[in-house]
Amino acid sequence: MKPLDPSPAPETPFEVRPAGVADREQLANLMFFESHVHKHLDWKAPLDWLGYSPFMVLQEGPRIAGALACPPDPESIAWLRLFVFASHLGGHAAWRLLWSTALPQLEAQGGGTAAAIATQRWLDPILLESGFRLVNHIVLLETNTQMAPAPLTSAGCVIRPMLPDDLPRVVEVDSAAFDPLWRNSLEGLTNALSQACYASVAEDRSGLLGYQLSTGGALGTHLARLAVRPTAQRRGLGAALVHDLVAHIPQGREPRLTVNTQSDNIASHALYARLGFQRTGESFPVFAYDVKGADPTGQNGGVPH
Repeated sequence: MKPLDPSPAPETPFEVRPAGVADREQLANLMFFESHVHKHLDWKAPLDWLGYSPFMVLQEGPRIAGALACPPDPESIAWLRLFVFASHLGGHAAWRLLWSTALPQLEAQGGGTAAAIATQRWLDPILLESGFRLVNHIVLLETNTQMAPAPLTSAGCVIRPMLPDDLPRVVEVDSAAFDPLWRNSLEGLTNALSQACYASVAEDRSGLLGYQLSTGGALGTHLARLAVRPTAQRRGLGAALVHDLVAHIPQGREPRLTVNTQSDNIASHALYARLGFQRTGESFPVFAYDVKGADPTGQNGGVPH
């Protein structure tokens, strides 16, 4: 009788490769059936980032066992759009395989900042182990939409619905009002406008001064974006935009208005407190990683972007 071979059976090799359109069905199934799925709070669904780089999959034989997507948008800001792995894999191991391939691609694209809003606690230690640092928290505020009458805006300033033609100027306001990590690109704001239940702008003869963009559903209305040019702040435009939003909420919708903001954004907290918003207690950590730009000489890892 032939003795049994005591050596272990060879493990199925893993391959990390770029995701393609043909992977959509497998990725959709992985995201649906697995319990460890991180999806960014985004205007695009994770699979809509197929074709952008980096978007890597972890191939295990004939099946996809994991995926990581973090394409920069806007330029130099790479949010973690998707991270998912099969239950039989460890999250740390799957991350290391995928991130070690995605990171050089971000470096080759010029570097910048990789970031993640960790809505699930299992992701925190994985990011920290990889060198991400905790930089902020996102907090959720809410109020009832039965507000006091809207305050008057500055003379000559009007608020009207946002039009697609406004978007280039909206991007300018967005860039002026927010730090780079929180800015939206033209593509991002175009997607946002297409999904908004109501969006409006404030302007005067000098041009567009501010905007708000909101979504709505069975649970109420969410103020997804509010921005005012720094030179036009302290004129009541932010409050006026919020009151204008409330005036356009359809009758019969749940009278709940929510908004997210950074825990250290003192100005926004002061505005929302004046409007009656209160913290719900929900909070999500924000992690960031400084990605070095690739050195064109090939001599070293480059310098921080």
